[in-house]
Formats: sequence, structure tokens, C-alpha cells
Amino acid sequence: MANQKDHISKRIQKFISAQKIFFVATATDKSRINLSPKGMDSFRVINEKRVLWLNLTGSGNETAAHLGVDGRITIMFCAFEGAPMILRLYGKGKVINPNDEQWSSVVDLFPKQAGTRQIIDIDIEMVQTSCGMSIPYFDFKEERLQLDEWAQNKGEEGIKEYWKEKNEVSIDGIPTQIQEGY
Repeated sequence: MANQKDHISKRIQKFISAQKIFFVATATDKSRINLSPKGMDSFRVINEKRVLWLNLTGSGNETAAHLGVDGRITIMFCAFEGAPMILRLYGKGKVINPNDEQWSSVVDLFPKQAGTRQIIDIDIEMVQTSCGMSIPYFDFKEERLQLDEWAQNKGEEGIKEYWKEKNEVSIDGIPTQIQEGY
């Protein structure tokens, strides 16, 4: 039932833009697998072979650590309404930090968010769709605002202190390079 392509079609791009949640998975050959749900207005299809994801401050920074080692990343979307589908984007990702020269050319593609940490830039290697017929229906109510409120209350310096305390290394001790990025 799976269908594989090497690019994001217009139909797939339309599907992505309608989704309210996606999942990010990364790992190194020696780390735990990290799988995280993501939401908000934080995902952009740049073209049929490239996507960007605005990475906000979280309790860890596993994605950045893993991408710094080998770059492998998988993004998954599921249809929770409408026609069933599971979409996986397989690729190689890299972290764009605010002090990187590419930052200014991509940050304005997203709404300004308190706690913005990095932008993940992914070159797509494979796009896979599958049926998703066992995925239940869920109704979207609204975005949660707690993360944005928390980051606003911390302020820029408070966020940087949080990164230093919680985001400098992965749970497996892999450096995330976050402090070098600012």
C-alpha cells in the first residue's frame, strides 16, 4: 500500500499545509531514537526537495545533536480528518542557527515566536505515503499557547540560560552546539 517518490508533489504539499501536527524522528548509530510531536505554524515546504521546520525551545535538543552527527531525519504527518493517509519525509537535515549566514533568508518565512531556537533545513531523499486507514479521527480545537507564554515570560536572557542548563547536550551526552549558534 505504500507509494514512494523522490520529491514532494503539489498534492503532498497541499496535504502538509492542512496538517496541525507532525512528528520528528532522529537518531545516531549509538543514541536513543528521539521521536517528538510538533505543532504550531512551524513547517514550510520550500520546493519539491526541501523543507524547513522552525525548532522552538523544548526540554531537550535531541534533533540538533543527532543531525550534527549524521544528519538523518524523518518527518511524519498523519491525516486525522478527511481521507486517510500517512506521509513520511526521509532526508538529511542540518541546523541553521541565528548566527549562520542563511538565518536571515529563512527566519522570516515563519511567524515571530518567543523561544525560537533553530531552523532545521531538510533535503528530501524520499517521500513515502501509505494508507493510514487505521488512524482514528480527531478534531482540531485550537493551538496551545503555553509554550509561547512560557518563553515570553522567561525573556531572551532567561531562554539562553535555559538552553545552557537543558539544551547543550542530548540525553546521550551528544553536544548540540546551541551556545555556539548565538
